[in-house]
Amino acid sequence: MANNDPMMASVAGRYASALYDLATEQNQVKLVEQTMTELQGLLDSSGDLRSLVRSPVFSADEQGKALGAVMEKAGITGLTANFVKLIARNRRLFVLPEMIKNFRTLVARGRGEVQAEVTSAVALNDAQMQQLKETLKASVGKDVSIASRVDASLLGGLVVKIGSRMIDSSLATKLNSIKIAMKEVG
Repeated sequence: MANNDPMMASVAGRYASALYDLATEQNQVKLVEQTMTELQGLLDSSGDLRSLVRSPVFSADEQGKALGAVMEKAGITGLTANFVKLIARNRRLFVLPEMIKNFRTLVARGRGEVQAEVTSAVALNDAQMQQLKETLKASVGKDVSIASRVDASLLGGLVVKIGSRMIDSSLATKLNSIKIAMKEVG
């Protein structure tokens, strides 16, 4: 990647780039992408796991052992498991979610795609995901890879981030805008 890439200025970006390079060398990009997505799903679904990853209270050894057990139970092995154990030893687990995001961005770039982060109030079905991909492709002019996340606090609608652009059509934001407008009137 180019030296002027802002992603590479961060610890997460450099680790993600190293993992991407290693996965490319070993012809395992698709497998590592799949297991990193599974790992992100585990982080999203478990507050305890997020606390373990972010907390400086746990030693590197404790974090490594606990995450090793979680990954083994989830069937996450190989390059991804070794990578996570390495960042645990190096006390960099707190940026794991950002590393996963940056890795997925690098994979999307490698395929000539743009990475979009989509947050919705409920999980989108396959037809909705396909329609969203087509709409975003028409908007940006490139194939779009979607990383989806569910956040029930949105109430409805979507929040879509592509690079530095964000489109917030969530019901929570619209209701908040109406609330602010009503305060200004009254």
